[in-house]
Amino acid sequence: MLNSRKMARLSIVSLRKLFVFFLCLSAVLFLLITLQVVVELGQFERTVHILPPSDLHESGWRHRLHGSGLLASERTSPGGPEGHYPYIVWWSPLTGEIGRLGECGTNKCFFTINRTLYSHPSTQAFLFYGTDFNIESLPLPRREHHQWALFHEESPKNNYKLFHEPVITLFNHTATFSQHSQLPLTSQHLENLEVLTSQTYLVSLNQKNELRKTLAPVVYVQSDCDPPSDRDAYVSELMKHIRVDSYGQCLHNKDLPSHLRDSIAMEEQAFYQILAQYKFILAFENAVCDDYITEKLWRPLKLGVVPVYYGAPNVRQWLPSNSSAVVVDPDEPPEKLALYLKRLDEDDEEYATYLEWKLKREVSNLELVKELKERPWGVQDLTQENYIDVFECMVCSRVWENIDRQKKGLVPKTWQAEGNHLKCPLPRVFDFASGPRKRTSLRGIWTASYEQSKKEARALRHLAERNKNFTVEQYWKEVFTD
Repeated sequence: MLNSRKMARLSIVSLRKLFVFFLCLSAVLFLLITLQVVVELGQFERTVHILPPSDLHESGWRHRLHGSGLLASERTSPGGPEGHYPYIVWWSPLTGEIGRLGECGTNKCFFTINRTLYSHPSTQAFLFYGTDFNIESLPLPRREHHQWALFHEESPKNNYKLFHEPVITLFNHTATFSQHSQLPLTSQHLENLEVLTSQTYLVSLNQKNELRKTLAPVVYVQSDCDPPSDRDAYVSELMKHIRVDSYGQCLHNKDLPSHLRDSIAMEEQAFYQILAQYKFILAFENAVCDDYITEKLWRPLKLGVVPVYYGAPNVRQWLPSNSSAVVVDPDEPPEKLALYLKRLDEDDEEYATYLEWKLKREVSNLELVKELKERPWGVQDLTQENYIDVFECMVCSRVWENIDRQKKGLVPKTWQAEGNHLKCPLPRVFDFASGPRKRTSLRGIWTASYEQSKKEARALRHLAERNKNFTVEQYWKEVFTD
């Protein structure tokens, strides 16, 4: 019996060893196969990166055609210059796609990030993402048929020199937050009218008054401290005259629940529910420019909270009603604003006038209604194109327009960006005695940075007009000899 048990144990041990051996062998084989696949994919990707569209038909490479699974050769035969589709190069990539054949109505263009196609005769346009626009590498010399297009929806602090006429007018086509650009993105942070008028998060005035026993009347949530708008200096002064709950890193005095402290939680339902309890939200932009309106305005309006707004001077053009936000006058002292907010906090009838549009689900601003209904792109809407695709197609369609004009013997059409397609004034620094509680070096740099950017813009314009490559050293020499 003892010997049989030993034999059984030996058999079990042997089986276990054999099992472990085969498991390890399988793992090694899996790793080898995976490595081989990765290598082959890398080789394929490099091949695709340099593959000209004229060879796509022979290669059988499938492109994303806005959701279509058809081969390019199955849709239409090549057209355009020299029998190819026009090439459009993302010089400062935004989408990260190596290359694809994009369909824009009846037109098709090959979009790529392959800069080696700069000198190809089929290359017609270069697209730039403003934040990554860099003087160290530009597609120069610029040939007569080369069109430049700028996509920039972000704050001016990301690239100030673009906001001056000498640089913005280097471009033919624009998509910016300005309503004057060729593809305005002013309402980029607002999904639709239904979201704006929704009462999903609305807290009744009676409940808000009850919550006032523990909450401040005003809430502030910012973690990008001391931006060009100098908002923290203003809010710091305001906090001397009215209670403000500040959940962000800037002027922090109140903690969010631990699971909501990360910036990615800003769109969480639980975060919205916390903000919706307040009567006022300080909606202060990081920069002050006409039409630069972000989620800071739309979020409180969607939640049923009165925004106290500082940012775009022309914000009233975009509000859902004349009485839907308290617009800050930067020339008035924060103490005066505090007194007004206290009055609204204590007067239910007057406060309620700011929420009347929300309770009635009525947007009386017909220009805002028209903008949301007629804009050619959507926000988080799978039934509509996104604004990047629309921007690409705007350029593609214009390229084809000139191709067609040339076929007819007509002079090519010229598009030209104008100074108001992207424009912001000199940043303002508030002259309060105290300033932000946690002062940083950033607060003092924005005015100097703006003035410096004007010199950089003139230097870039001058070098670009020479129409030949230049070095970084040449650029900075031009800047400092301005």
